[in-house]
Amino acid sequence: MVAKRISRRNFFNQSFGLGAGALFFNKLTAFQAIPSGSIPMMIVAHTNETGKKASETGWKILMSGGTALDAVEKAANIIELDAEGTSVGFGGLPNEDGIVQLDASIMDGKTYSAGSVACLENIKIPCSVARVVMERTDHVMLAGEDALEFARKWGFKEENLLTEKARKEWLEWKERISDRDDWGPPDHLKEKKDEESGAAGGYDFERPTGTTNVLAVDKNGDIAGVTTTSGLAFKIPGRVGDSPIIGAGLYVDNEVGAAGATGRGEDVIKSCASYYMVMRMKEGRTPQQACDDAVNMIAAKYKAINSDFIPGETFRAINKKGEYGCARMVDDSKATMSVINSDGYRIHEGSLHFYRERRRR
Repeated sequence: MVAKRISRRNFFNQSFGLGAGALFFNKLTAFQAIPSGSIPMMIVAHTNETGKKASETGWKILMSGGTALDAVEKAANIIELDAEGTSVGFGGLPNEDGIVQLDASIMDGKTYSAGSVACLENIKIPCSVARVVMERTDHVMLAGEDALEFARKWGFKEENLLTEKARKEWLEWKERISDRDDWGPPDHLKEKKDEESGAAGGYDFERPTGTTNVLAVDKNGDIAGVTTTSGLAFKIPGRVGDSPIIGAGLYVDNEVGAAGATGRGEDVIKSCASYYMVMRMKEGRTPQQACDDAVNMIAAKYKAINSDFIPGETFRAINKKGEYGCARMVDDSKATMSVINSDGYRIHEGSLHFYRERRRR
């Protein structure tokens, strides 16, 4: 993933054909067919070649009668081990000190069990460590040096996670750093203050936030999920995003479905977005509708405080029938994800709620 120069003010609160005054634009309409569901099935947030490889790896497990839990872990490992990716696992962009710290969670709907790790260093496959936390302890989360010591005890190999590609990205960011960094008010308040004072707001350089979600239903109808990330690029050391927090970056209910989030974790933590989406599906909403509901819920919270601020999350969900959906808050393209089931592999497009013009650096 390439870092992008974006100003949050370069977006248009408009819908295509509905006029510039429209606040929300939900691309899913009454005339758009809901994807048919079938099981087994899997979705992966990544849509590049690595995402396709991850999908195919998980699918082989599902088709051989394997569990959704095994499928999501092994699929996520493919993405975690990709040195070219800079948002998950090995090769992820580091914190502001140049150290790669990883977050990951895993949840098994069949057993109502969950495990996670936060600020884990030197281990390429954090979601596998999270699975050991889930299965071999009565805890849910381990963090920092203690999470690393736990991984050592279980035989995980320590390796340097900072690739040359990520190191160069970090050095470029260091050259741009100013008094407007993470040591200040939240973005939605910072931009409002800047606008009132006439100051130039925030960075013109928006740091990458990428993450991946892997969600699956197996032949038995059991559901599992993984969310794994290297977190917000150049974050304050020790910062924990939504990915390792059950109910925020990931949630699974074996009777309903599963949901995950990517984007700025602070927004997802405050809204318990993944839990919210699953509960919406429990109330009868489709996965697509549940993702749209989460976007609208978060955007409304910020609108009441700063009408010019739009956060940037993407939500993905599946239900027990194998139906799926995804929604993006703000960008210049719709939410996407890899989907694989009996119909084969494809890239699915969901909805986009706000349009923002993108400027490449």
